[in-house]
Amino acid sequence: MASQSFDLSSLPILVSRASNGYVDQYINCTIETCAIDTSYYYYRVSLPANATFLALFSISLIAFIATYAFTRRGWAFFFAMFAGVVLEIIGYIGRVMSWKNQWNQPGFVMQIVCLTIAPAFMAGGIYLCLRRIVYAFGPENSRIRPESYTRIFIPCDLLSLILQAAGGGLASSAGYSGTSPITGDDIMVAGLAFQVFTLAIFMALCLDFALCTRRRFNALGDSALDQNPMYVKLRGSWRFKGFIGALCLATVCIFWRSVYRVAELAEGWQGHLIREQNLFIAFEGVMVVVACLALSVFHPAVCFGEGMAGKGGVGSGRKERREAEKEAENEGQTMSASTSTSDVDRSVV
Repeated sequence: MASQSFDLSSLPILVSRASNGYVDQYINCTIETCAIDTSYYYYRVSLPANATFLALFSISLIAFIATYAFTRRGWAFFFAMFAGVVLEIIGYIGRVMSWKNQWNQPGFVMQIVCLTIAPAFMAGGIYLCLRRIVYAFGPENSRIRPESYTRIFIPCDLLSLILQAAGGGLASSAGYSGTSPITGDDIMVAGLAFQVFTLAIFMALCLDFALCTRRRFNALGDSALDQNPMYVKLRGSWRFKGFIGALCLATVCIFWRSVYRVAELAEGWQGHLIREQNLFIAFEGVMVVVACLALSVFHPAVCFGEGMAGKGGVGSGRKERREAEKEAENEGQTMSASTSTSDVDRSVV
């Protein structure tokens, strides 16, 4: 049987160039010796831009760690943002590695996988915040129970994350083995598309909650809002108002970034969008770093203050039920003891 020639140009760029017996003529390439479109990128990777993003995400990571260390509040939000920012840092380390050698596959795979899945963790952190906001204004203003927001959106976010991670893993594995990464690419795009869909539903429910709250406030005045003194004080604080604005900004940024990545990766590894570094910087780097910095400055653990210890936290519903059951048990024991005392008194008489 005649041997078949290996045509690199017919394969997606993620496929390993050293596969199927093909002699990798690009392994010793440099910017001076090889055309830029023979690398894993179609442009010269910008060191200033990627180093800037690396520095900003590192600052954001320090801010999230410091805030949690000092407040010990919002561990679930901290975990989500911590995981997302760490992945962003790893991704931009990969891009800096690619600046040194754009023909080196590890740096390319690091950035494509980590930067693709990182915002899914951040979206999870955003989803956790809405429940607390609903309690701060009053659950009566929401069409669904506050707990339902996390029960609906966190599993959706996990599914999106699993699809993106699995697709990225399959694509990178295919790249190293020299097989086509199209299946992994399709799964990754499906995960991103599902993330876009979930974020769109989330934003629609946020808008609906805001409109319902406004309508009820116009009709009923302050009685439409929760009158717990803690929440009344919270709603009037500039920190809380800043947090609402930061959360809206972060949500829109993550949504827009996800729409861009769906369009980019849907075209494949040799599409038009993936060749444009300026679009990547603007719609990937800038969007995500703005979201992270906004939430690190207006951190819910700081902006909610004592409200973080109230309703709306992960497990707060179970805690309230346990406390209610304990209180009912104590009341039952008190009534029983009282009855016993009365019986003794009657017997003595």
